Amino acid sequence: MSRRRAHDTEDESFDHRRNKRRRVSENQEIEDRLESLILRVGERSTSSVESNLEGLVSVLEADLGTFRLKILRILSDCAVRMPEKCTVYTTLVGLLNAKNYKFGGEFVDHMVKTFKESLKLCRWDAARYSLRFLADLVNCHVISATSLLQLLDTMIDVSNEDTVPQVRRDWFVFAVLSTLPWVGRDLYEKKESALESLLLRIEVYLNKRSKKHHNALRVWSSDAPHPQEEYLDCLWAQIRKLRQDNWAEKHIPRPYLVFDSILCEALQHNLPQITPPPHHVSFEYPMPWVVYRMFDYTDCPDGPNLPGAHSIERFLIEEHLHHIIETHHHERKDCAAQLLNFPFKHKIPLEYCIVEVIFAELFHMPTPRYLDICYGSILIELCKLQPGTLPQVLAQATEILFMRIDSMNTSCFDRFVNWFSYHLSNFKFTWSWDEWDSCLLLDAEHPRPKFIQEVLQKCLRLSYHQRITEMMPTTYAKLIPAPPVPNYKYTNEEA
Repeated sequence: MSRRRAHDTEDESFDHRRNKRRRVSENQEIEDRLESLILRVGERSTSSVESNLEGLVSVLEADLGTFRLKILRILSDCAVRMPEKCTVYTTLVGLLNAKNYKFGGEFVDHMVKTFKESLKLCRWDAARYSLRFLADLVNCHVISATSLLQLLDTMIDVSNEDTVPQVRRDWFVFAVLSTLPWVGRDLYEKKESALESLLLRIEVYLNKRSKKHHNALRVWSSDAPHPQEEYLDCLWAQIRKLRQDNWAEKHIPRPYLVFDSILCEALQHNLPQITPPPHHVSFEYPMPWVVYRMFDYTDCPDGPNLPGAHSIERFLIEEHLHHIIETHHHERKDCAAQLLNFPFKHKIPLEYCIVEVIFAELFHMPTPRYLDICYGSILIELCKLQPGTLPQVLAQATEILFMRIDSMNTSCFDRFVNWFSYHLSNFKFTWSWDEWDSCLLLDAEHPRPKFIQEVLQKCLRLSYHQRITEMMPTTYAKLIPAPPVPNYKYTNEEA
């Protein structure tokens, strides 16, 4: 018979539960700390990105044994959710692979699984960012260039499928083309002939694809002064320009170049055979669009030049700005702050790029991604945060739109009316109307006087008739809406 007292057994059981809770709590704290460190790496701090990466690699290497799965999950999530920091995380993975080859292989397998899952679930943006991440791992000597080219060739094979929607073939070609700016230089140096063969297959497809949708998606019926290019044609022209420049671009940060002596010693992994899932009637693919252009370098009087329409930098900047709007559009103040904190903002005319991208979203055909007021509220916050420059750029953009309104799509005309009236109502209805008085000589149904007339009708809903009458020059009297007086039919003489 045991001589241990009952309360001794209870104490031991209590101590065991308490120790278990303490271990779980400690593990949770460590996991939270690791997640915070990984998420914040590469952000602005007193030390450089390179030193941040070196410190983080030391921390993660020590915790790989216990928290391997957690680290794999966080890194793969970052690859998809923060594509703007793609090269920072690929460098991190490259340094970990140089120290722990087994972990590098596990991460590649995990990333491939994420990519295949995204394709299967029609998460097209996540799939494209996963492909980009895998491609950039070639630069970090984690994945072999040969296996990546096999994957890209497999994706281009989709362009030869029959009896599938063109939007499916278009997306796979777009995914490959949008990946090449990151890895094109490395493939050019190591596998030039295979890269040229891939580009030739893409060119053959682009030359034979139908573009019946182009005219329906245009903002203007005229191509002067900026051609309205179909999105794949525009990206193809940008990739050809990049190829002429020997795949040298000036926008993507590449922190792994500093660690080249370490990374080049690492063993590389081969990607497994990846076959895109076959088309299913339930699959929904991204629709085509027309690339919106409003400004060129002649519109930016001071400061850095705006990249050319066919420079790859223009594509990379616009894609990044669109992603910021997508991520932060629910909170206008955060969205405006993130747009103005754009990296490399001193190398580009940032205000012009932001205004062009927001109007590209607003005028997107057939419908914009978000409500008109979403873009209007973001522009108002931008004007508040940058009062010295952004209102002038926005006024210049409004002037350009008004001058080109004759050929504007009717749907975009209505959105322009809604935005401009809302914007005026937030800035005391102040505008230099005298500069537009030439439109008064035109027919009343001409788009320019019609635009002003509809803007004033919208402003009337946001204000009152006397205010509208006071703000407009007397020459605009015929365009001012009639006073909204009540009509009580029983007081009429003819009642």
